[in-house]
Amino acid sequence: METVEMNSVSLKRPRSEDDVANADEVKRQKILEKSQAENDSGQSIETVTEQPEDTKNEIIPNEESEEQEEEELEDSDEDGDPESFADMMKHGLTESDVGITKFVSSHKGFSGILKERYSDFVVHEIGKDGRVSHLDDFSVPVDDEDPSEETFTVLSDEDKQRLEELQLFKNKETSVAIEVIEDTKEKRTVIHQAVKSLFPGLETKTEDRDGKKYIIAYHAAGKKALANPRKHSWPKSRGSYCHFVLYKENKDTMDAINVLSKFLRVKPNIFSYMGTKDKRAITVQEIAVLRITAQRLAHLNKCLMNFKLGNFSYKNHPLKLGELQGNHFTVVLRNITGTDDQIEQAMHSLREIGFINYYGMQRFGTTAVPTYQIGRAILQNNWNEVMDLILKPRPGAEKGYLVKCREEWAKTKDPAAALKKLPVKRCVEGQLLRGLLKFGMKNIISAFGIIPRNNRLMYIHSYQSYVWNNMVSKRIEEYGLRAVPGDLVLKGATAVHIEEGDVDNYAIHDVVMPLPGFDVIYPKHKIGEAYKEMLVADNLDINNMRHKIRDYSLSGAYRKIIIRPQNVNWEVVAYDDPKIPLFTTDLDKLEGKPLPVLPTDGKFRALKMEFSLPPSTYATMAIREVLKMDTSIKNQTQLNTTWLR
Repeated sequence: METVEMNSVSLKRPRSEDDVANADEVKRQKILEKSQAENDSGQSIETVTEQPEDTKNEIIPNEESEEQEEEELEDSDEDGDPESFADMMKHGLTESDVGITKFVSSHKGFSGILKERYSDFVVHEIGKDGRVSHLDDFSVPVDDEDPSEETFTVLSDEDKQRLEELQLFKNKETSVAIEVIEDTKEKRTVIHQAVKSLFPGLETKTEDRDGKKYIIAYHAAGKKALANPRKHSWPKSRGSYCHFVLYKENKDTMDAINVLSKFLRVKPNIFSYMGTKDKRAITVQEIAVLRITAQRLAHLNKCLMNFKLGNFSYKNHPLKLGELQGNHFTVVLRNITGTDDQIEQAMHSLREIGFINYYGMQRFGTTAVPTYQIGRAILQNNWNEVMDLILKPRPGAEKGYLVKCREEWAKTKDPAAALKKLPVKRCVEGQLLRGLLKFGMKNIISAFGIIPRNNRLMYIHSYQSYVWNNMVSKRIEEYGLRAVPGDLVLKGATAVHIEEGDVDNYAIHDVVMPLPGFDVIYPKHKIGEAYKEMLVADNLDINNMRHKIRDYSLSGAYRKIIIRPQNVNWEVVAYDDPKIPLFTTDLDKLEGKPLPVLPTDGKFRALKMEFSLPPSTYATMAIREVLKMDTSIKNQTQLNTTWLR
């Protein structure tokens, strides 16, 4: 994910407090050898070259019978008392736990609040052609083939309910009869069009019954018809894919697509996109959908909350994951304490030097069991530990039903009993327990395989990221912010070592480091050995990263160690009311909403910043470099509880 998912967090300078080192910290300290004090020699960061993790654009539809109840349960627990949440987060991760220890700039840090409002964090996708996605047009392309507006209103709510149940095979009926109240040929035509366009997979015919006309809806070709939009109903002259801009507030991309699918009564896998965007933000991105008209999509703007669709066009191709150039961020840091001089130094450093391209905290989970520990156990082929790490009781912030499920598991080791405590079955714990019920406790590999592939791979990618963060901190500790012999740079897609005679031809922004795998090479200096030592400490062989289960074999990738953001701009503004927006969004502009008049000498100050980043980089790591603080929820939540009231 390119953006950040976190609750409102006070980004104040962390208290100097030594936590008790856990086993992983001890291992890491042995490898990093020296104490990891902050690096005060100001230098920087640049671009990422690595394979996108997501391999499919599919979203697996949720089980209809459980979905609404599960969504309500998941939402009900989200925002609790700030003090109790802070207390629970004492068991979470800090940046040093995952190898994030260095800074590249020399300025003095200052405090600020990130994402006090989700509207303080806005993400605009940058397409492969370099164009930034904006929602600025609600108009629908003119098309003679489109049905009339009456198509969307001619069916009653009762008719729509019956047709949806027929379409989704929810009852035993083989057809639905709709009486034509005002019988004209034109009225019958509109009803035919409405059924076929709003309920893909259904066909219609007209019948006389007792002197009255009825439109009979029935299945065209069995259950496959729902997944495959009707080919013969789409004009040959029109591109098969409707591309549109999705503007959404406080909802992640996959949730948004699931909602669109429900309203359109189609499968989610006919949608495609270039990247997923966070929930707690306003995001603008391009989506493509197979054989759904712009007219039909535009109609959803009347009934959807928190998102809008626009900028429609027809094209002959879907979108592919990873095709984007990056994302443009507009971020407001509220209640900042820095002087004008500190802010200028920090932002100039971000623009000229950049930031360390660490994997951000959201890569590693928010609970007391980090995702990288599960990934390490998978790579070790230690399946009992994988099961234990996912299901065992853990301290910290969790929903009540998960706590009860874990307690039952610890007490009985009975998947059926633990599952009964879990109303939300589609979470990872529920999926694993169902797998254990199906395959038995002696076949954990198959049970774990029930979890969707991308979720399973997330664990081992988290371990790779953990190693990479630690090694980059060590690289900067050892050699600073200059290219040195033995470093790696990319020539095309191939990594090569910098030789002694060529070192002056490269800068730190050219240097890459590998995520461990069977298809990468390692630096030819101390850091190459440090990779091996770290994996040996984790009972892994760096020369044998192939797993007996192919999915878990790591090929590796290369990632720039420093990122220099593009299009960096900033402004300090004063304000009195923490609830007022400090800039206008695309939707505000379309609706003609003016920006509130801000005082020249308000009670608070905010830093409004803009920058563009390539894919797979973390905006929080750029903000970390500006403020010189720890971005972990553990370190920040307790500091923020007073402000959150």
